[in-house]
Amino acid sequence: MTKPLTRRKFIKRIVGTMFTLLGISSVGYVYAHRIEPSMLEINQLEMSHSLIPIGFNGKKIVQFSDTHLGFQYNLHQLNELVSTINDFAPDIILFTGDLMDEPNKFMQINQLRSILQKLHAPLGKYCIYGNHDHGGYGSEIYRDIMESAGFTVLLNQSVPIHYDRSSKIYLTGIDDRMLGRPDLPLALKNVPSNTFSILLSHAPDVADDASQYPVQWQLSGHSHGGQVKIPFLGALVIPPFARIYQEGLYKIGNNKPLMLYVNRGLGTTRLPFRFMAKPELTVFTLRSF
Repeated sequence: MTKPLTRRKFIKRIVGTMFTLLGISSVGYVYAHRIEPSMLEINQLEMSHSLIPIGFNGKKIVQFSDTHLGFQYNLHQLNELVSTINDFAPDIILFTGDLMDEPNKFMQINQLRSILQKLHAPLGKYCIYGNHDHGGYGSEIYRDIMESAGFTVLLNQSVPIHYDRSSKIYLTGIDDRMLGRPDLPLALKNVPSNTFSILLSHAPDVADDASQYPVQWQLSGHSHGGQVKIPFLGALVIPPFARIYQEGLYKIGNNKPLMLYVNRGLGTTRLPFRFMAKPELTVFTLRSF
């Protein structure tokens, strides 16, 4: 026979439930604020295509994105990241936008520049603008930092990357979709047909337009992988132009499809938390077939 629930037992049960939920939320807060944002996940993928020249077979590309320095990510973390990237001995290094959260308020420009200068890639270091790189009157601040650190800033333009006289691929970078003026036709104007081409676009949802052009791969950031994902509810931080493609690898189109990879980035913005969206560094190995 079930004993009746007394008022005292009922109150104790309610209080117990409240303390349990409080304990869970406290643990969750510490995990999302202190632990997961420092849990760097390194994803290694093959970037394969028949147009990749034999000379590029086995070459490595490292992509990093969305550091948002000054909000939660700091220069000590960036310095450790640089060492990690260099340990992979990349041939090409790509940064896909949002270096500082508020460029005009970041006071450690010289230290930042010297850290980025330590990145080494024999075939070049390249970057594009994200929305935060334009925000806060940051456009020229960002360009100055990246160029003085040895990066080529791609603003609606393409550049050939040569391994030898007979082997080259093209790298195209467009301006940010939110605060810039992206011009994909202009950027691709000088890319020869039947040449392997990688597009850098901070905003991943540009891929639907890019798939109509002779581009084989697109690398993006911006989404933070949703940054905070609640089971059964989904992501809490989904910026514009990252609502269709939020993280990972996508194949877009059937006839000569575009491969899109969306990097979850390293820092945070708006909310100083990451939950079920670990920071990411991506290493691609080029494969010719």
